[in-house]
Formats: sequence, structure tokens, C-alpha cells
Amino acid sequence: MDYVPITERNRARVNAFIGARWFSLAMAVRGQIVDMTKAEGILALENGEIAGLVTYFIRGDAMEITSLDSLREGRGVGTALLERAVAAAREKGLKRVALVTTNDNVDALRFYQKRGFEMARLYRNALDVSRRLKPEIPLVGEHGIPLRHEIEFEMIL
Repeated sequence: MDYVPITERNRARVNAFIGARWFSLAMAVRGQIVDMTKAEGILALENGEIAGLVTYFIRGDAMEITSLDSLREGRGVGTALLERAVAAAREKGLKRVALVTTNDNVDALRFYQKRGFEMARLYRNALDVSRRLKPEIPLVGEHGIPLRHEIEFEMIL
């Protein structure tokens, strides 16, 4: 597996991947639209094909992860991407890494906690605001769980 940064050279390919995985290049997070075409990040490539991607923005003294995708679940690709993002944050001298997920994403809740992230904030009914910005956000999410809240995780560096 090769891990490479997002560059202008691979940006179109990254944007196509994000659009296919997230159905949009705009993501609603904490009541704001995030333009994913501007995100920094790291690609996991297997035989030249995208096997995973982590995207993030640097805001002040924090890295905000906006997406983490692995097409090779159970093989450590997501963990490797997350570890590389955290290492990049440390190299930049940042103080924390944060991310937001939704209350229905029980796999993510488990994944991030097992990798040293802690729940930092609960944004109750945040999806009501996000649906005004992106009406296509469903009412019911994974496992039939009503999609209502955002949960912020953080790792203090």
C-alpha cells in the first residue's frame, strides 16, 4: 500500500472519489457547508487504485478531519490513514485533531475511541440545521437509527 498526499496532480481523481462515496463535494458539518475540493489529505493507493482517503482542514491550532474512507475494511487502511493524519498534525505543531460523526455511525464511534480519540462535544439536533443546508441528508441512518446529532471527537497532541 502506498500513501501519498493530495496534490493538484491527483485532485480531480480525489474529487471523483469523494463525490462517489459521499454523493456530493459539499459536506455539512456543525451547521456549515464544507467544500471538500479544498481539503488537504492523504490517499491510500493499492496497485495505483484508490483504497482509502482521509481529508482534513487546518484551522488555527487544530486539524479537523472531514472524511475517512477505506475500501479495504479490516486490513488496517483506515487506521494507517488516521495515524498518518495525526502524524502530520504533530509535524505541523498543532495541538489537537478533531472530527465529527453522526449518532448513527456506531462503527465510527467504536473505531475512533479504540484509536485514542475521546468524545468531546455533543451537538444535539445538529442534523436539523444540516438538513436545511443539504436536504438530501436522510432522517434515518445506519442500522435504522434516527439521524439527529453530531458527536465531536478529539485527540489532544
